[in-house]
Amino acid sequence: MDSKTSAPRLRIDWRGRPTDIEYRWVNEDSARDGAGEGAEASPVMVFLHEGLGSIAMWRDFPEQLCRALGMRGLVYSRAGYGRSTMRPLDEPWAPDYLHRQALEVLPALLAGVGVTTPPWLFGHSDGGSIALIHAAHRATAGLVVAAPHITVEDLSVESIGRTVELYEAGSLKRSLARFHDDPDSPFRGWSDAWRSAEFKDWSIVEEIRAITCPLLAMQGEGDEYASIEQIRGIAREVPQTRLFEIADCGHSPHKDQPDAVINAVSEWFKQTAARASSL
Repeated sequence: MDSKTSAPRLRIDWRGRPTDIEYRWVNEDSARDGAGEGAEASPVMVFLHEGLGSIAMWRDFPEQLCRALGMRGLVYSRAGYGRSTMRPLDEPWAPDYLHRQALEVLPALLAGVGVTTPPWLFGHSDGGSIALIHAAHRATAGLVVAAPHITVEDLSVESIGRTVELYEAGSLKRSLARFHDDPDSPFRGWSDAWRSAEFKDWSIVEEIRAITCPLLAMQGEGDEYASIEQIRGIAREVPQTRLFEIADCGHSPHKDQPDAVINAVSEWFKQTAARASSL
């Protein structure tokens, strides 16, 4: 997905403020080919990006994965990111900003684009946490999370601090400006929230116990933003979780090991669908 390519935007009313969300469908036509009547209800995988991500920063991974799974994909930039409405720079994100995205923005987007059946979710990093929160409260067909966070670790805060130094030096800001209308909107919102004293005790460990859908949790063994205990902690709380710990991989499995990720998700998806059809 090219960073300069325009995408449609959906206007929602979020907390009393008109907010535009850019989104894009992927693999829509091929997923419907030959489906005939009822094709509008074909499965949807919704992609939830990382703390500095956007539609364009996924590149072509969503299309590749959806092609392998034979389903449609919905990719979007959250409020404050990409070409969606930017965050007012004098409004810091509250410690519950991930919950707001999971329980307010995502449901509004799904309703606005006509997704009426429980979606599948693929969430990376912050997006993984959002996916977990959503699935704990809303009907969800299945859940894939890559490098998600369920607690705040010192490792995460320290790595974000180093990322702030890169941003203030200028090179990272110039890079992010290709993907966001105002890079300060996502970067300061994300980095300030994670380094705030109020966020230190953030945890969704107890909350995720309510998840009942199939769950695949993956993480690189060389993740610089979190320890492998994040996904192992998910497995302790959500017994149906399958773990995929990836060697020679950092914080972005879909970029570092795309083939391995697509193969793992495809195998898990087929087995999940087979179990569901046998019930």
